[in-house]
Amino acid sequence: MGLRSRSLALVSVLAAITWSAQAMADTSVTLDGNVPADGPDHFFVPFDVPDGTQEIEILHDDKSPDNILDWGVNDPAGWRGWGGGNSENAILNAKAASRSYVLGPITKGTWNVVVGKAKVVVSPAVYHIVVTFRTAPTLAAQTVRRPYAAAAALVTGARYYAGDLHVHSRESGDAIPTLDEIGTFARSRGLDFVEISDHNLNTQDDYIADAQSRFADLLFIPGVEYTTYKGHANAIGATKWVDHKIGQPGITIAAAVEQIDAQGAIFSINHPALDIGDLCIGCGWKHDLDPSKVSGVEIETSALSGGGILFQAQAIAFWETFLSKGFHVTGLGGGDDHRAGQESGMFQSALGSPTTLIYASELSAAALMDAIRKGHVVVKTDGPADPMVELTAGDALPGDTLKQRSAVLSAKVTNTNIGQRTVNARWVVNGIPDDTVPVDTEGQIFSRSVQAPPTGEDRYRFEVLLGDNKPHLITNHIFLSLDANGPDPAAQKSSSGCTTTTSDPANGTLWLVFSAATLAITRALRRKNKIQ
Repeated sequence: MGLRSRSLALVSVLAAITWSAQAMADTSVTLDGNVPADGPDHFFVPFDVPDGTQEIEILHDDKSPDNILDWGVNDPAGWRGWGGGNSENAILNAKAASRSYVLGPITKGTWNVVVGKAKVVVSPAVYHIVVTFRTAPTLAAQTVRRPYAAAAALVTGARYYAGDLHVHSRESGDAIPTLDEIGTFARSRGLDFVEISDHNLNTQDDYIADAQSRFADLLFIPGVEYTTYKGHANAIGATKWVDHKIGQPGITIAAAVEQIDAQGAIFSINHPALDIGDLCIGCGWKHDLDPSKVSGVEIETSALSGGGILFQAQAIAFWETFLSKGFHVTGLGGGDDHRAGQESGMFQSALGSPTTLIYASELSAAALMDAIRKGHVVVKTDGPADPMVELTAGDALPGDTLKQRSAVLSAKVTNTNIGQRTVNARWVVNGIPDDTVPVDTEGQIFSRSVQAPPTGEDRYRFEVLLGDNKPHLITNHIFLSLDANGPDPAAQKSSSGCTTTTSDPANGTLWLVFSAATLAITRALRRKNKIQ
């Protein structure tokens, strides 16, 4: 045997030894069983991790073209991630984890595969799980992952900041874009912020600091789409995981809201009217929740994922039920984007459609969230190209409450593209729309003087409609209640001779009173009286 042959033989022997050692090091366990036909929507399949394990890999399969199971993992200390509908295997080690999962030590003891019964139509439903234990990691260390820390304000100064409060990254099993792809597409649409709201996850937060370093003028806001089989909600600003397995001991929707509130996040109901069965599992809101616990409602969501114009009227009506009971719930918009503009069509959302505009003191997560709580929000239901409205009453903005004898409301309509499209507008008083009137000029101002009701409060918002006769701009409300000793700006404006608008909130009827003309007549009569 020549030297070359001996060398090749030695390499082959070493390779065989290495493969044999790896084969002995990698062990696996197969877990097959039937899905419980009754009980809660989630169940657990336990497995024991042996000492010395550095990485685990979990294959999962529902073995059915009809049934749908969701998947997650708990370690002995608790939650380690939620893949939901992820089709790929889950891999976890101390320094890396596949999407939707948390990196960290692989501790000896009893772990669990968490299984959600998303859709079970064929019985008996089954699960097939294979867990592989490795003494050496195969997934490379993910050095870009780091704990979330709020970025300093990217822009200072009070104005409306435009963004999307419902965006999915690839950490959601049903989404594909990275944060960089989301950021690039958002800036192409002229947005100032995006909230990354992945399904029952905060692993996306690990990547925000890295992505934020490449986007000096686009703010990434943390969040979670709290996803259950009876409804989805937005936890705006949430950075801590909240258990979504409703029905397990101690896990209720009320407890979840308390945990979201406790971390300073905002609880808002997503696409509440999107009840389309298996096309969007759990998307319609069916939870019984104290309305005082709700801070926001997504009144417009894009494409099929939110119904767009198709479900707009129902979503707005859902929102108005809170307001009619005296709860000042903020109306919001969210694109529910899963593709960052990489795909289009009926079944895909578009990031920034709708666009939510928030009047905040600066472009920071804290300032935007503070403004959302105050209701300083308007929603462009289709996107940035829709008209804009600046609704005010003196210094008051949408969401503010005035306690005085009267108010003078002003709605300035811009971004109209008059001549290229039909633009109409209307007031909505206590949930009842007035007749529409045309918008004839860019920057047109609609002024309205209103009296405070004797009891309770009235609420006023403004809408702009385009050629499809659907609202494409929706403001939040200015609320008015009576303080008999408070200011009376409507009376002051009427005596000044400015154009005013008065209303009857009970039926929404609108009368235009041209005070300038009235004042001219009055002055003429006074002159006549002086002559006589």
